[in-house]
Amino acid sequence: MDAYQQLSQQTLGQPLSEQETAFAAAIEQAFAASTHDPDKVADHLNSVGAARPSGAAGPWTAAVLAAELRTINKSLDDTYASGRNVPQAGTR
Repeated sequence: MDAYQQLSQQTLGQPLSEQETAFAAAIEQAFAASTHDPDKVADHLNSVGAARPSGAAGPWTAAVLAAELRTINKSLDDTYASGRNVPQAGTR
């Protein structure tokens, strides 16, 4: 199985929160505009008024972006490690 096939089999261990989903959409907007540099992604998040998924206040920076992504990834990893995975719609 190649990398693309493996990625197509991924599933989340838990549903994303509304805040995480909105954050993902804002990042996707930046990527769609060919913005990939973390500082420029942070600038985009500030320009669209994206809220931090953690609920913390303050402007986006590359460091804040990295911290928010680490927090989300840790939450998902912890769910996998606990064995409490929640099946997602359309997955088995």
